[in-house]
Amino acid sequence: MNSIIRRGTAVGLTVAACALMAGCDDSYLDQSSARSQQPISSATLAEMEKLDTTPSSPTVIRTYKKEAELEIWKMRSNGEYALLKTFPMCRWSGQLGPKKREGDMQVPEGFYSIAPGQMNPNSHYYLAFNVGYPNAYDRAYGRTGGNVMVHGVCSSAGCFSMTDEQVADIYAIARDSFAGGQREIQLQSYPFHMTAENMAKFRLDPNIDFWKNLKDGSDHFEVTKNEPSVLVCGKHYVFDATTKDEVSGSEPCPTLKRDQSVEALVAEKEDKDETKVAELVETGVKPIHLVYADGGQNPAFTGYKDVSDPEALASGPQEIVLNDRAKPVSAAVKVAAADADKKRVASAAPAPVEAPAAQPASTTVAIASTANQPAGMLGGVTGGAKNVQKWLHLGGQDPAPPPAAAAANDPDQQVPPSPLPPHRDDVHLASLHTPPTPPTRRNSAETQADAPDSAPSTVSPQ
Repeated sequence: MNSIIRRGTAVGLTVAACALMAGCDDSYLDQSSARSQQPISSATLAEMEKLDTTPSSPTVIRTYKKEAELEIWKMRSNGEYALLKTFPMCRWSGQLGPKKREGDMQVPEGFYSIAPGQMNPNSHYYLAFNVGYPNAYDRAYGRTGGNVMVHGVCSSAGCFSMTDEQVADIYAIARDSFAGGQREIQLQSYPFHMTAENMAKFRLDPNIDFWKNLKDGSDHFEVTKNEPSVLVCGKHYVFDATTKDEVSGSEPCPTLKRDQSVEALVAEKEDKDETKVAELVETGVKPIHLVYADGGQNPAFTGYKDVSDPEALASGPQEIVLNDRAKPVSAAVKVAAADADKKRVASAAPAPVEAPAAQPASTTVAIASTANQPAGMLGGVTGGAKNVQKWLHLGGQDPAPPPAAAAANDPDQQVPPSPLPPHRDDVHLASLHTPPTPPTRRNSAETQADAPDSAPSTVSPQ
């Protein structure tokens, strides 16, 4: 009998471990629904009163991966949204950019809807709610995956992970908004704050067109202070537009009707931001690409190790400075280079076939640490240089050259490919049941946002 019990326990732990390694799977539950009935914290209620809003008023959630922040916006009595709180995010995984497939451990980017049925009061991750990935935009591109949550425990495999105390407050805010009659909560997930400064820095990133589309939605929200309506057609987001026709995410957009006064305000903001971007470029702001070992966390949690991949948080991301004078490679050059590669492999000639002489200059990259975080994010266990090679090498052959050499040898490559996070072999199940202890405040000069065990401070929208 004892051997049967032991085997049953082992099977249960194995199933739980596999679920956790597959992503933020909530099929293994703690059955602690009493957590979901915790009231909104007194500190948050005090901020609501100052903001002229109530617990039952509608909510909008905005997240930013690079800054590792989660914002709660509430509707005031005048019908406009205002920023209530900014929670420092304890953990997110992957790279900047959208989630594309099951198992890539990417935190998705885009506009998502949270309905009451997506709330999980019995989550294994203390409390959780599903953000609604994949949405119509993701489906139009054939993207796969699911079980993307906002949850506690500070452990991410493709989710927005907070501390247990934080997610209890966020969950209670969402719960009370649903109780007040809100049918869906919009979650706006961004790679970073959609400022002119960030758009200038990331102007050559492969995701820049997608991010410009997200910025359009952000601009609509910020100029109107109202939740933008969202349509997906022609494989892109359309904001604050209506139509009487059927809409398909993968088909061209039908005739759309817009409020021209709103569009004028959005166009004005866009023009100002583009002018600012041009000024920043003129003053020497370099285009960059960030490569993370496996996501990041807010600086408020420095030294606070999660249970999913603590080595990945040893330092900040690698900042790759791009050559903004490089020109796109023409299709003819790409075909010629590909044919040359095939001939070289077939003949096994000792000297490689040269690409056409008319190729444009290759992109030059340089790696430097970010301004606010120490270098060596890819260091981990095996050392920075080896891990850089590991991350930029996606096959089973010999390790790829460092980013600078790789870019110099490949005229097609403007940006080194962002790596997938490594397979996580060690899942600490026991630690998931024990709420982690946030770091204590080091001095009185720290703000509330720097102390994750207290109510995060409110910041101005950007």
